[in-house]
Amino acid sequence: MIVRLRNFVGDTVLSLPALRLLEAHGYRLELVGKGWARGLLEAEGWTVHVRPNDLRERIAQLRALRRRFRAEDASFDKRANTLLFPYAFSAALDARMAGLKAEGHAGDGRTWLMRRGHPKREGRHTLVEYWELACDFLGITAEPPVDIQLKVSDAQHELARALLVTHGVAPGRFVLICPFANGKVEFLDRSWPAFPDFVRRLHAAGRQVVIVPGPAEVAGAKALYPNAIRLDGVALGVYNALLQAAGVVVANDTGPAHMAAGVGANLVSVLGPTDLARWAPWGSTVTLMRRGPGEWSSVEEVMSAVRACSP
Repeated sequence: MIVRLRNFVGDTVLSLPALRLLEAHGYRLELVGKGWARGLLEAEGWTVHVRPNDLRERIAQLRALRRRFRAEDASFDKRANTLLFPYAFSAALDARMAGLKAEGHAGDGRTWLMRRGHPKREGRHTLVEYWELACDFLGITAEPPVDIQLKVSDAQHELARALLVTHGVAPGRFVLICPFANGKVEFLDRSWPAFPDFVRRLHAAGRQVVIVPGPAEVAGAKALYPNAIRLDGVALGVYNALLQAAGVVVANDTGPAHMAAGVGANLVSVLGPTDLARWAPWGSTVTLMRRGPGEWSSVEEVMSAVRACSP
């Protein structure tokens, strides 16, 4: 079956249990998403087709996949063959124009474009939304897993170890920080304002601090965290391995926070205006830090959490 991924790292990580559920029920998955999804999911073993931006190219891509799968399986066109994780009208339109029998969440005026629209239930964590969509598609009821267990390959571990050795970093002892968060929640910044002060406290305590900035974050990392060990240009799969190798990860509401929770890292998740019920990182190794709705934790509170989590 074809599965359309969402356009954000965190959402893609949170959809992993649903993808594995589909696979466990006999579906061979072919994913369509952003280019970075290939690196992020490399160790999972699924094929990821990079979705074009142009409408005509998107339709052509889906039609080509449909032709190939129909040649491999004569029943492909006779059943539901596509699952849409995005909520957008355009996702359903693309599938319909390509002749696919898609299912996804109802709403946004798109249900008529799909074979079937499923309810998007209120008050659910995003991981549970995706999990329940997969359950509805399969016609089953099941409980989501406690941990995501995002896979990391031996090759990714080796590349991460080589990076750490090159920069004189001891695996299992360093603090990896994820201080950047794009976008806002109800006009409020999702970035912890005390992050620079917190990192200065880490340095004063003798802790090695590592930062893995994205391409648009390098300048900010240089300016705000000049004493951190900066690892630029790291592929997302290797980033997964670095997160898993850290003694503790401290992150805002951002994609790498969900990656850290996904690989089972010791994660201190510092959240402000984020809706915890929907977007808190998922897993048994996560420590959530927030005083109250929209109220940030102090530097000392986060330092205490880091000490408690550190090996």
